[in-house]
Amino acid sequence: MRERGPTVGAVCAVMAAALMWSSSYAVTKKVLDDVGPLSIGAVRFTLAAILLGVLVRLGRRRPARPDARQRRELYLSGFLGITVYFVLENVGVDLSTASDASLIVATYPLMTMLVELVAFRTRMPLPRVAGVLLAATGAFLVVRNGAEVGGSSRWLGDVLLLLGGLAWAGYNVLGKRASAGQDAASVTYYQTLAGAAGFVLASLLEAGDWQIPGATASILLAYLAVACSVGGFLLYNYGLRRMASSVAVNILNLVPVFGVIGAIVINGESIRLAQVTGGVIIIAGVALGMIERRQGTTAKPNMERNEPSGTATARTTVKAGPMPDGPEAGVPGSWV
Repeated sequence: MRERGPTVGAVCAVMAAALMWSSSYAVTKKVLDDVGPLSIGAVRFTLAAILLGVLVRLGRRRPARPDARQRRELYLSGFLGITVYFVLENVGVDLSTASDASLIVATYPLMTMLVELVAFRTRMPLPRVAGVLLAATGAFLVVRNGAEVGGSSRWLGDVLLLLGGLAWAGYNVLGKRASAGQDAASVTYYQTLAGAAGFVLASLLEAGDWQIPGATASILLAYLAVACSVGGFLLYNYGLRRMASSVAVNILNLVPVFGVIGAIVINGESIRLAQVTGGVIIIAGVALGMIERRQGTTAKPNMERNEPSGTATARTTVKAGPMPDGPEAGVPGSWV
């Protein structure tokens, strides 16, 4: 019997999630004019934790509460994948550009593969090795372009964004173990709760600069929390239930493309040939690294999530690693 492909609605839902997560970089860059990078994270993830808590408690089926060990690991993964990662991302975007961030985060799934290789001693097939090398080459072009155009400040921002990828990879590896037996919404709630708490403490470092944000910044902060951290997650999981995870992963390759478009439209950034070339090479490397996974999957709907902005909400079961600000198909589905 021939397998049915994903519905139009499912594809549109995942594309909408990718669009929301990719926009988080340009939106964050805009909010940084009024609010510090640590304070942005505190507001964004506190609001997201409240919304997710309400969703979990209003759900038709209340999942069993994680045991003490799982809660510790979920809190630790949330601190690593939300507080540590988004501190590096927000500060990196502040020093660099939204377009650089959008392109660099495309390397994160392959960073997760490398961390899994070290942590679990898994074998890496040749196409995946080639994909890692291609993506690394593309990232080098993006970072080098940043150093040439923006000097040491932009170069440092790009490096912080790359370090954020390692934090994201560690989050995925730890979250994969901690999420056993739990549903995506519950896992996301516990992780976001820990990440928000870490951000609230970190934001105290900016207490001397606190001020009431303007109307535009307030609306954009609400967008980051509601759309990027919660809405994208819900849309992604709606689509993921109706398609193979490998199809969802491929759609998420649109995140860096949408992100660059957002940087141009929202922030008026200009894109140079070196950035475009680096971005194309990164996406080619990610696609190459997924070849074996695509061949090995079926079209059976996968309940696992794939994670923004930035972005972003829940990143639990991981196989390739989520895209920050969005869940993975087999990657963290956060992109909180």
